[in-house]
Amino acid sequence: MARRTSRTSAAPRPRRTFGDFVKAFLAFLALAALVFGVPVALASQIGWPFPDEVPSLDLLQQQITVDTFIYVLSVVVWLAWAQFTACVLVEVKAAVSGFGMPTRVPAAGASQALARQLVAALLLVTAGAASFAPGLSQLGQSLEDQHRPGVTASAQQTPGQQAQQAAQDRAAEQAESDRQAAEQAKQDGTKFYRIQPPEGRHHDSLWEISERHLGDGRRYSEIYELNKDRVQPDGEKLSKASLIRPGWIMEMPADAYGGDLVEMPDEAPKVSEKVREQIVEYSKSGDHALGSGNTAEKGAAASTGSVDRDTTQIVLPRDWATQDRSGAADSHADAAKGSAAGTGDHAQAADADDSSFGLPEALLASPLLAAGLLAALGRRRRTALWQSAMGAVTGRAATPPPVPTGEAANVQDALFVGADPEAVRRLDRSLRRLSEALTAASRPLPTVYAAWLVGGEIHLQLGDGEDAPPAPWQQGQDQTVWRLDEAAAEAAPAGDTAAPYPGLVSLGTVDGNRLLLNLESVPGVVSLTGGPEDRAAVMSSIAAELATNGWSDRMAITLVGFGEELGALAPSRLRHLPTIEDLLPVMEAETRQRAGALGAAGHDSILTGRSGHAQNNRWAPHLVLLAAEPTEAQAAELAALGTGAARLGIGYLIGTAVNNLPGAVWELEVTSDGRLLAPVLGLELRAQTLPRAQHEAVVQLFRDADGGAGHDPNPDPGAPPFLVDVTEQGRPAVYARLMGPFEIIGLESPDPDRAALMREALAMLLLHREGVNPRVLAAALWPRGVTDDVRDALIERLREWLGSDPDGTARLRAGAAGRLTLAPSVVSDLDVVRSLHHEATQGRGTRNAGIRERLLSDALDLVRGGLLPDRPEGRYGWLSHEIIDAQLPLLVTDVALALAEHRLGNDQPEQAIAALSSALTLSPADERLWNELLRATHATGDTGRLTSLAASLTTRAAELGGGRGLPPRTTALLDELLPTWRDDSAAAG
Repeated sequence: MARRTSRTSAAPRPRRTFGDFVKAFLAFLALAALVFGVPVALASQIGWPFPDEVPSLDLLQQQITVDTFIYVLSVVVWLAWAQFTACVLVEVKAAVSGFGMPTRVPAAGASQALARQLVAALLLVTAGAASFAPGLSQLGQSLEDQHRPGVTASAQQTPGQQAQQAAQDRAAEQAESDRQAAEQAKQDGTKFYRIQPPEGRHHDSLWEISERHLGDGRRYSEIYELNKDRVQPDGEKLSKASLIRPGWIMEMPADAYGGDLVEMPDEAPKVSEKVREQIVEYSKSGDHALGSGNTAEKGAAASTGSVDRDTTQIVLPRDWATQDRSGAADSHADAAKGSAAGTGDHAQAADADDSSFGLPEALLASPLLAAGLLAALGRRRRTALWQSAMGAVTGRAATPPPVPTGEAANVQDALFVGADPEAVRRLDRSLRRLSEALTAASRPLPTVYAAWLVGGEIHLQLGDGEDAPPAPWQQGQDQTVWRLDEAAAEAAPAGDTAAPYPGLVSLGTVDGNRLLLNLESVPGVVSLTGGPEDRAAVMSSIAAELATNGWSDRMAITLVGFGEELGALAPSRLRHLPTIEDLLPVMEAETRQRAGALGAAGHDSILTGRSGHAQNNRWAPHLVLLAAEPTEAQAAELAALGTGAARLGIGYLIGTAVNNLPGAVWELEVTSDGRLLAPVLGLELRAQTLPRAQHEAVVQLFRDADGGAGHDPNPDPGAPPFLVDVTEQGRPAVYARLMGPFEIIGLESPDPDRAALMREALAMLLLHREGVNPRVLAAALWPRGVTDDVRDALIERLREWLGSDPDGTARLRAGAAGRLTLAPSVVSDLDVVRSLHHEATQGRGTRNAGIRERLLSDALDLVRGGLLPDRPEGRYGWLSHEIIDAQLPLLVTDVALALAEHRLGNDQPEQAIAALSSALTLSPADERLWNELLRATHATGDTGRLTSLAASLTTRAAELGGGRGLPPRTTALLDELLPTWRDDSAAAG
């Protein structure tokens, strides 16, 4: 094969212009005048700022003269000089060390900025001259950098300096590289580079190799073209620019330079015999290498796109990584269609036809996000419902949340259809079980950069090559991937260990396989570019999923410049700051605090604090999402904060309109057609988003759930709650008993093969009198997905089974937006109980005490048990997302309390006790029932019975409350009704 050698192994020196030297000379004069000239002038003309003797109090009473005024001004100038000199020293130290950002001198914004400009101008020339003096060129390297093969000159500078240096030197370096390429192509030799093992969990990449040895990271594609599809020493092949492994050998372009290259055959003794043999064997496969002209062309092409400087490698699972994807349209179609046994994509967005029923596509295609939002919304509604029932101000009646309408109704339906709670459960249990297994084996948690959900499998992308994973996890395609198959993930038991990787968040899909990035493990900041609306949609999705995901415990999320309203989703997790100026001091303080706490605890990272016997919730992640545009100085400060943030559990994602954000180790770009790109990584995802309309609807759902800001107590005055005629004339055509065993009166039994499905569909329609979207009904009955024709066939069978009213109107109807509703002639016992309670407390019962008692008594008699207690196994899973299980006990409690109040007023304590005891079977923890039962028992005059009840309630409170004892109101009531109850309880104990 043709061989190419280099004339020198040293890096080409950038050419300095005459203007650069003039600027450097002027900067030197300015620094000399300000640092040395000012104190000399002050000392000679005015004197030192220190007084000759200790000042006395008489000095304050003396008259202020011109000399005194001049002396005070000189002291101010001395202080300004001292501050500026400190800034110069800080900037020089940072520039020479090449590590981290300069320390911020207090109250020295303008002074430090001036010092930074002067020092940078001076070092612009001295850095170029340093290579002529032995040893001087190493001043910019730390001890660690001198021994790390993967460190470049640009990496030794601060992000701000690196950007400035690159902008000034790019043209000169390119000209020098072209000249060397032409000369070296004539010589006889070929250069190779051997990928080094990661140091400090920092992985090498083709970008960084190109930056070190070609002078421009954007020429990484030349190295890729020279080495793609060639067999490496471990038998693998380079198939993606983002996928390289330690120990692999890279043939380099002709103009490559640098001391850690191996030139064959001249420098073969430079490496071990084993490596030499590997290089010789590898060189035999490379006759297809590109020439200089082609590589230059390739490098120019690579420089035009979005640049990603990732230090980690995201690996596509082997079984589908090399599949041919025809583009964004096909990827979008795959995401829309989903599969019956996927990772939640079983209910992905439908095509743009009538089958979508107006549901928003973004949420349909986001199963993990939808599952988190749906679960959080259900919890919020149950909590608010219970609090409204327990509140002393709101009265006894529990206030249910308003029925969503418009876009909020569509978003709620999309959450239900799109959610895949099983995928969330698998991921959560599998990760916790992994942590437990590693702890049992006395092994630390590995750094995880990302997770792929591939069908039912889970693939973890590790930061380093690791030993074999603990069972049932298996080695993936290499040592940086651990894999758990679907059966093992399904069987993972629930664990009580801390969530090991709470910072995982969905970015999007490739061929229906979902990528989650671990934001807290990225060794630096992540930038997101694209149009403002597209960026906002991605940031909203990430914030909402982090706030509600089911695979984390505690977490802090700070939103900067956006999303203040998202606090409604998780007030304990989300914090909003308006500007980056508000953020920086907070994060500087937290970074110091976390680093100190880790050191004091003896941990090298938060991962060791989350595993083993020392696991502590202190090590919860803090993820910062910024939509405010940073200045160059702010971006540099954020980059410095992000440098060591990974081991502290802090992650930064910055949405910006600026490409090549200084310090960004991972650059993402969202396009207007919904793709998320990371070019160097070889990733092109269908982005997960939460567009503005759905963002606002989600926030409104949460606000309505707890009656917060924006809550409308009467969202639709024209749609009153569904009530049935409770008179003798109001007999329904179809009557279903849902409380207690499920019974249907007025219909023939359906086909036995379909009976369970038909009864479940009817139950869902009866519990949603406002209507049910057909897609929601299908998702409830077939959680793993179903085709449209099967869904439509079920609806038609259900319509035929329910029949028609005497006027010929079908009892199953399609209303607005295709929602399925039942005719008023089809009712349930729950509908009747609600109607009887409404009539007793707001209708005829308010005018006649006898009618009121009869209506309430009839309502309580209808309660035969809880809601659908005989649910078949594997069915009615949708009820876990509903609040009806919380509403029913509260409704029965309201009925019993109203009836007991009436009977106590009529001096019927025994009848009141019977009503309250009946309600306690459904709501045993309701404090209102306890208190009313105590009053009714006290009204009997039987002290022994009251004492026994007090002891029983004390025991029940201890069981339900984890030993906390009786609630304060119950305790106060007992003190009033039975002053000796404490002594009686102590004696009984």
